[in-house]
Amino acid sequence: MTKTLLASVAIFAISGFSAIAAEKEFPAKLVSHAILPANTIIPAPTDAPEHLKTSAKFTTADRKRAEGLGTVPGMDGVRPTGLSMPFNGQAMQGFSGIKAMEDGTFWSLSDNGFGSKINSSDSMLMLHHLSFDWDAGKVNALETAFLTDPDKKAPFPIVMEGSDKRYLTGADFDVESIQPVADGFWIGEEFGPYILKFTRDGKLTDVIATKAGEIDVKSPDHPTLTLPGNPTQKMPAFNLKRSGGYEGMAMSKDGSKLYGMLEGPLYTADGQLEKTEDGATGLRIIELDVASKSWTGRTWLYPLAEGGEAIGDFNMLDETTALVIERDNGAGTADKACADPKKPETNCFAVPSKVKRIYKIEFNDANVGKAARKIGYIDLLNISDPDNKKRQGGGEGFYDMPFVTIENVDRVDATHIIVGNDNNLPFSAGRALDKADDNEFVLIEVKDLLDAK
Repeated sequence: MTKTLLASVAIFAISGFSAIAAEKEFPAKLVSHAILPANTIIPAPTDAPEHLKTSAKFTTADRKRAEGLGTVPGMDGVRPTGLSMPFNGQAMQGFSGIKAMEDGTFWSLSDNGFGSKINSSDSMLMLHHLSFDWDAGKVNALETAFLTDPDKKAPFPIVMEGSDKRYLTGADFDVESIQPVADGFWIGEEFGPYILKFTRDGKLTDVIATKAGEIDVKSPDHPTLTLPGNPTQKMPAFNLKRSGGYEGMAMSKDGSKLYGMLEGPLYTADGQLEKTEDGATGLRIIELDVASKSWTGRTWLYPLAEGGEAIGDFNMLDETTALVIERDNGAGTADKACADPKKPETNCFAVPSKVKRIYKIEFNDANVGKAARKIGYIDLLNISDPDNKKRQGGGEGFYDMPFVTIENVDRVDATHIIVGNDNNLPFSAGRALDKADDNEFVLIEVKDLLDAK
């Protein structure tokens, strides 16, 4: 596997396609703004085990069980976010992937729960059917589908292994991207990383391990990896950072292919990142044939911009172009930055946002094995708001999204896209210094970007 990965990096390095051209910024105008309050808690299903009736019981610093509701304060670094755990119910948060439907509604999903495999065993995995009342600024949950594994398709013991319904939790999978289809949903996840298939009512039917060409892709959370029996033995091999799996997953317009995009780059055995020929860090786009549920062997690289550290969502516009959210790991605004990021304080943002963008890209048969072409982008930190449509954030004449994770984008029509954040409840406070971020969704006019070639 190591030799194959090294060879693939070499192929990318000598390919004749230039990924980093002069990047063009396009205008963006805020049209509507809807907010789901951060502290939106819903009950677990009535047939769920008692363990799942409350959530976030294992978010203490020492990972010991929190015995009382609301006894563990949410923190963003050294800053309290104003919400405390555990919760009496399940948090409807962490929206991480969105897909516009023909009837004007949307499907989205909550990710693994509270940020890691080890602290999310009581966080239920769920998909959300949403509508937006843009005039009132409201997010309406039409339906929530809780994910289950009644037929024991997961190739490892799940948290609810011995229960009747076998609800899935954030210690089993980290679901991050969604593609609704006629018979259910395709889901991209990060722990394996795996591509998952679910029925319309949320039953797991398929778990597909990842191969990028001949490379078996594994994160440190892959269920087959175990520590050696003593410290002198060799550690298990993996080639992807934790939380580096399928943050984005797009589907071809004819429904025949899925394109999983890794959030982070693959690593070689000597710790080197995959790069494009121009030296940009490259994230793999990996093609899956839907009918056979097998990898085609075709891959591309998405080139990160200077300052970009990860992607947040990925949806096709047509057969060869797509929208991608690219971001850094900053949160908050530069005007409230701490004087010394190494000495964070409660009254400032340690590392403010700099790169929060939506790119239009092109990848096709001609550049298989090479870098996708970046056509241009909009800046989510400076969205024009001449009609004062924002409900919070921004400033005079503009709206911004200074969130650490922005993980929802899709085209709504010929001129508009929808964008939303993952608020990482209750740990992220990028909108305000002392308040957990809400789930914000915006409708943005971006005709020039969508028309760009």
